[in-house]
Amino acid sequence: MPKRQFRAAWIASVANIDWPSRPGLGVAEQQAEYRALLDDAERNRFNAVVVQVRPTADAFWPSPYEPWSSWLTGTQGRDPGYDPLEFAVREAHARNLEFHAWFNPYRVSMGTDPSVLTPDHPARVHPDWIVAYGGKLYYNPGIPQVRRFVEDAIMDGVRRYDIDGVHFDDYFYPYPVGTTPFDDDATYEQYGDGFPDKASWRRHNIDLLIQELGARIKDAKPWVKFGVSPFAVWRNQATDSEGSATTAGVQTYDDLAADTRRWVREEWIDYIVPQVYWSIGFAPADYAVLIPWWSEQVEGTGVQLFIGQATYKVGTSTQSPEWSDPDEVSRHLTFNRDYPQVLGDVYFSAKDVRANRLHHMDIVRAEHYSRPALVPVAEQLGGHAPAQPVLTGAEPVAGGVRLTWVSPPGDGSAATSYAVYRFDGRGPVDTCDLADAHGLVATVRGAGTGRQTFVDATAERGRTYTYVVTALDRVQHESEPSRSRTVRR
Repeated sequence: MPKRQFRAAWIASVANIDWPSRPGLGVAEQQAEYRALLDDAERNRFNAVVVQVRPTADAFWPSPYEPWSSWLTGTQGRDPGYDPLEFAVREAHARNLEFHAWFNPYRVSMGTDPSVLTPDHPARVHPDWIVAYGGKLYYNPGIPQVRRFVEDAIMDGVRRYDIDGVHFDDYFYPYPVGTTPFDDDATYEQYGDGFPDKASWRRHNIDLLIQELGARIKDAKPWVKFGVSPFAVWRNQATDSEGSATTAGVQTYDDLAADTRRWVREEWIDYIVPQVYWSIGFAPADYAVLIPWWSEQVEGTGVQLFIGQATYKVGTSTQSPEWSDPDEVSRHLTFNRDYPQVLGDVYFSAKDVRANRLHHMDIVRAEHYSRPALVPVAEQLGGHAPAQPVLTGAEPVAGGVRLTWVSPPGDGSAATSYAVYRFDGRGPVDTCDLADAHGLVATVRGAGTGRQTFVDATAERGRTYTYVVTALDRVQHESEPSRSRTVRR
């Protein structure tokens, strides 16, 4: 079983999909709901959450750029009584879950009436920035001031909060609605000089957003990852010989102005999570076709590949028959094993992970997630392994086995978290024993300098175990293991 896999759920706030479950809940209720979602993540042995904090040009923190989100209180601009982003990051880190802050760049409103926005909303202050399309309002990506504003609004969250990643979903230029055009002719006329056609200019606008924001994130916090989760078809092979052998109705390059393959090749992003929301054997867009294609795209780059899994489709009558098979998602993960470029999975969305229809997540947990996992190292972000921790104690207690350790000061990076390994019986532990996850018991968030403690509640009475502990830095470089300690419970 691999020791390193990215395992996460998307926690969507737009339209109250996952959290909060409805607008207007009290602070205690909102916080209890979020903690329960983290309980689910721990139960499924996930190691990250991707939480939507800017769903519709609004904010889940006190932003100087945009109003409080209506999905919190039911009224845009109303203070929810606490800082949800600060709370969400702190609670995730307490459980040693990475926190990836999910921002939607251009969506302004789920309706087309600007008057429902707060009077000081940037879209009302700058009505020339917005375009109504498909029943929603969007910022116009072709206006340079819009791009800069979007980046500034996101960077406020990056600078002020201890996030581990910045995450975009699949929305750039909006998905086409019939043959209705997105009305940016005047913008193209103003800013499109030098481009052969509007499509090329639009792609350039989105390329700039990705390139500039990625650079700004690294300038501010080099350890923060930047990831994108696009619709999984870049281009069909019939459109472009280098595309995938699919016949999808949407192609991100052509329809959303999102040249996702270029972002990987240029290494403007740190990870990509194509939403491969189709079953194995689905002819227009076969899971078994898209995984090899995306694996080929990331090969030789520093960009990590995770796969977006359609948990929401499982056991749903409106979907194709394959999704009535409780083993479908587990088969996806089994298929991924043949492609070492695939380093993990993200599930849409948290409420469907919890619903566990057809017990499909029980199957995934039993067949693929029976042990915890470390997050894959993001080598391109720098850093190096912390100093080797010193395991100072291992003693039986009422609740299991209590370990204590310290991380001595040294030349390594500061330890952000620790991995606890347990092996049956007595005996030496070498690096080969740590090569996979069979001995991994838990990961623990660092409590700062000084002594660390952990109780292994899964240790059984009457058994003898040998423990070692390793330290990990912010981007998951792992130290040499501590000297081992043996204890009989």
